[in-house]
Formats: sequence, structure tokens, C-alpha cells
Amino acid sequence: MIAVGVILLVLGFVFNIGFLWTIGIILLVIGLVLFVLGSAGHAVAGRRHYW
Repeated sequence: MIAVGVILLVLGFVFNIGFLWTIGIILLVIGLVLFVLGSAGHAVAGRRHYW
């Protein structure tokens, strides 16, 4: 999810598409939150680790 967010951010910046930029930021933030929760040992969506 983090990689998809970064790709959408880059595409939104290169092609100057605000919608891709917004979706990229949202996916990046959600991915980072899930990554931090998984790294801290909390179960995320029923999984012990979230990659």
C-alpha cells in the first residue's frame, strides 16, 4: 500500500493530476499507520504482522 501511494504521488505530480495526488497521500498515510501498528506488535485486521 505504501508503494502504491508513492507511485500515485509521483504520477500525480508528473501529470499534474490532483486526484492521483490526493489518493496517493491517503494510501501512503494508511499504509504507514498499518506498518507502524504491525511493527509495534498489534494485530492488524486479524494478522499478527502487516507487511
